[in-house]
Amino acid sequence: MSKILVFGHQNPDTDAIGAAISFAYLQKELGKETEAVALGTPSEETQYALDYFNIEAPRVVTEAASETNQVMLVDHNEFQQSISDIAEVNILAVVDHHRIANFETADPLYYRAEPVGCTSTIIYKMFKENNVTIPAQIAGMMVSAIISDTLLFKSPTCTQEDIDAAHALADIAEINLEGYGLDLLKHFAEVDGLVTDNIFDDCGARVYTSKQNCGQGGSGAGCSAIVYSAYLHKELLAGKLHKILLVPTGALLSRLSTMQGESIPSIAHAIDIEI
Repeated sequence: MSKILVFGHQNPDTDAIGAAISFAYLQKELGKETEAVALGTPSEETQYALDYFNIEAPRVVTEAASETNQVMLVDHNEFQQSISDIAEVNILAVVDHHRIANFETADPLYYRAEPVGCTSTIIYKMFKENNVTIPAQIAGMMVSAIISDTLLFKSPTCTQEDIDAAHALADIAEINLEGYGLDLLKHFAEVDGLVTDNIFDDCGARVYTSKQNCGQGGSGAGCSAIVYSAYLHKELLAGKLHKILLVPTGALLSRLSTMQGESIPSIAHAIDIEI
């Protein structure tokens, strides 16, 4: 049997790469010859997670048929988001948390899709179902994916299953979930030379801990108002801060509208305050 390539979608995010790594490992433990690959280079955020947990980035591929006729897809199913020659290979499995569209196969396959916030949450459940131990490094990539996809549990698509999985994986990876999560998300913003070190703070993180179920919008307008009134305004008056940019945000996405490949409608009002 030829090697099986496991990969996420084009322009991969942390879940696309983390899920490929973890699912390939799980399948290898179950007796299959698998390799995690990627359909693009890692983002700054994903590379931070890979470096943190000392995992080599999967090799980048643009086509599969020249080296195998068997693939497994994670974090996507639509052909236009997949490898260029997806129609020429046999899809053995799909694990995803998005809608199903523009997808068909000639042969039966294993297909698992669940309405959760992250594919790595589903894969965590599959490890448990198969009684396979998750190595600390793999757990680190999986929890990174959940943090990224759910914006540290503040995305409308986040479910209690995502939160529970993230806490369990953080324990395996031996990380502080809140501290590492904020550090990871800061790298999400590090594009075009933007550096967030020492100038960025999350209002929701000052109000809630990750163990509290803050529901949707935990770091939105309410948290911004609370933190500004109770903390930031006093720091400005005391001269400890001289200028801040307060950005209350909110997602307008229904938790049921997991439209893969489309942007998340949201709203934000930036307020420049200087004393």
